[in-house]
Amino acid sequence: MIITATNNFITQPIAELYQVDQLIATRPSMKDGVYTGELEAACFAADKPIRLQEWLATTTLNLSGSYGYSDSCNDIPLLETVEFPHAVDPDDTLRAHAEKYAWPLLSLR
Repeated sequence: MIITATNNFITQPIAELYQVDQLIATRPSMKDGVYTGELEAACFAADKPIRLQEWLATTTLNLSGSYGYSDSCNDIPLLETVEFPHAVDPDDTLRAHAEKYAWPLLSLR
């Protein structure tokens, strides 16, 4: 699963390329084939765990044994909902939070 603030029209092809079954992303509103400037569904910071819970409610799945990975402090609310959060090359704020709660720090550099 990918959960991202990036618009779905950008991230859907990436999810398909990597054969990721589920994408939760920001969805801009359209009217008559034109973007309106409004959002149909936001997926920023605190919206992410809400959107995840909404999706989980439509499945038989739960977060038992779940892993989360992020590099941004904007994802702290989401990382706090998974069982095994990981900070990957994190920004300073996420690094401090991860260190405070003894979350694993990973580097891909």
